[in-house]
Amino acid sequence: MSSIEQRPRRRAPWVFAALAALLAFLPLVAGPYPQTIARSVLTYMMLAISWDMLIRSGQLSFGIAGFFGLGGYAAAIGATYLGVPPVLTLVFAAVVVGVVALLIGAVVLRLRGMYFAIVTLALAEIFRIVMHNWSSLTGGPNGMLLPRSAFDGNSVATYLMMLVLAAVVIGVSEWFRHSRIHFALTAIRDNETVAASAGVNIYAYLLTAFAITSGIQGAVGASYAQLFGFVTPESSFNVNYTLIPLAMTLLGGMYGTWGPVVGAVLLGVVGEYLKLFIPYGHLLVYGVIIVLVILFMPRGIVGLVRGHLERSRRTTTASEKGGAA
Repeated sequence: MSSIEQRPRRRAPWVFAALAALLAFLPLVAGPYPQTIARSVLTYMMLAISWDMLIRSGQLSFGIAGFFGLGGYAAAIGATYLGVPPVLTLVFAAVVVGVVALLIGAVVLRLRGMYFAIVTLALAEIFRIVMHNWSSLTGGPNGMLLPRSAFDGNSVATYLMMLVLAAVVIGVSEWFRHSRIHFALTAIRDNETVAASAGVNIYAYLLTAFAITSGIQGAVGASYAQLFGFVTPESSFNVNYTLIPLAMTLLGGMYGTWGPVVGAVLLGVVGEYLKLFIPYGHLLVYGVIIVLVILFMPRGIVGLVRGHLERSRRTTTASEKGGAA
């Protein structure tokens, strides 16, 4: 490997460390409104990353809002009936939703393509209807108030909580990308028959990815419940928690950690800006962006930049070899 190829890899950890430090100090220089925007961006970023982790296997899921809402309710029920401390409800929700996904996945992961996508979309609606009608446990259409929110609603502390959770999600995604799971999921996405003939346990890997990504979405839903102190069927299972992360991932680029991160930051900030001028019209802008990206930039922003860097690197390497000759 040439020094030109090694340089970006050596520089990357320092860039990410500097970015994390900058984000950690944001509350010291920004007011409540920028912190609110940052928490919203982090929420959608984590959902986008979790969706991308599953799509790496080729399985298209529309159930993000379902597991997100289920995580919010798991946090509220755990805090209200079991006395789980506010911050620990994030872990509690991740485990509960992960187990639910494991049980459901044991059945639905026999499906592929649009059949699987439609089932996950139906699951989200089923979860919403159950929470809406199980009044004795969930409060019905009025929802539930948490006994106490994390850090008593302190904006700086809750922002740092979201930042730490986002760092954990990014870490899990990167572990996925550098583990055997990544190679197995990529093989399944490319050609399931060939992967099976090579000894890849397709069902086990898909079930593992589905449970982990659903657990992440449940933890993010629990963090939403802690930020606002309540959950309702309409707010917790809102379809935006499915559509917006998908748009962010498509914009940034799929099959990697940093595509969803870039897409979430860009689309999240632009979306908040557009809300000031065209309330609810920003959703139309998201739709236009999705269409344009699919037509003209299918690899997303990160894929486009990587392609340009690879071409530049090959040109530089060829020039070096030509000069040496």
